[in-house]
Amino acid sequence: MDPIRVGLVADPASPTEIAQQMGDLDPPRGPDRATWDVDVVSEPFTVGSEEVGTAIDRLAEHASRHGWDLVVGLTELPLRDDDGRYLLTKVDPGGRAAVLSLPALGGLRMHARARHAVRELVGGMADATSSDDERVPLPRVRGRGRLLVGMVLANRPWLLVPGLKSALVAALATGAVATINSTVWLLAGSLSTWRLAVATVASVALVVGWLVVDGQLWDRPDDSSPEARERSRLYNTSTLVTLVIGVVVCYLMLYVVNLAWALFVLDPAVMGGYLGSTLGYGDLFLLSWFVASAATVGGGLGSGLESDDAIRAATYSKREEERRARLAGGRRGRRGRRGRERQG
Repeated sequence: MDPIRVGLVADPASPTEIAQQMGDLDPPRGPDRATWDVDVVSEPFTVGSEEVGTAIDRLAEHASRHGWDLVVGLTELPLRDDDGRYLLTKVDPGGRAAVLSLPALGGLRMHARARHAVRELVGGMADATSSDDERVPLPRVRGRGRLLVGMVLANRPWLLVPGLKSALVAALATGAVATINSTVWLLAGSLSTWRLAVATVASVALVVGWLVVDGQLWDRPDDSSPEARERSRLYNTSTLVTLVIGVVVCYLMLYVVNLAWALFVLDPAVMGGYLGSTLGYGDLFLLSWFVASAATVGGGLGSGLESDDAIRAATYSKREEERRARLAGGRRGRRGRRGRERQG
């Protein structure tokens, strides 16, 4: 029996990494199974989260161009059908092309879940007698939360730290100086726990707001349709959650470093004698807490970003703009080649 040629077309970055690990994908075991010959192509085949039909058409064009029997597209974008439901998968009625939304898998055990989903899709399309549904919608309530979690985890917010490196260094320098400042000792000692907590929330919020404004990360709807507004809300929510996680990671790193510095250079007895009160090492934890909040604002807002690309890569709206630009450039290139061929 001749092998079935299967094409995997993946969006750049994470979807391509996942697809490249499926080169050895094999069919479910059975007496009449045919082997699968899998090819992987990295290309931004998706343009908008609502245009599922357009994505399917592009995948079918890939299948015709490469001579594939079946094709599956892997995208990190949310997919919506005509009725507004978010989708996990969508298969064209002819059963030759399908698209899988990776964030709809939920973000956990992504590689294993994606591999299982692709095997099920290819197996269903290869079986002419299969009666699998042409689409798999997500639950209306829980599905949106699952999709949002998948989008945030796909952003890998912990990798924002390199993009905030210069701001983090500036914050560390600010904190090192503030830790040995007697005025800061007085301020830290006068603040209650709830005020320190408010200062933490305010400092994180200010830095996140600065990143959104400075990096122009806020997505605006392409038009006034409910679908476009819903997509922008989803993109912006995932961006804010991603940035908050990334900034909180930096804040915790800053707190740990400031605490280690305070424990190394400060003597609570000397501080207590200067302030006219009895202090212990526990007070250094409160001091480091206050310094971390002040240094986050002073260092984060007073310093430029190490790499705008590192921050923008963590937002769906900017990655979508890059896909559109790459897709438009690829189309212009193909039209130019066809024009030169006709002239030749």
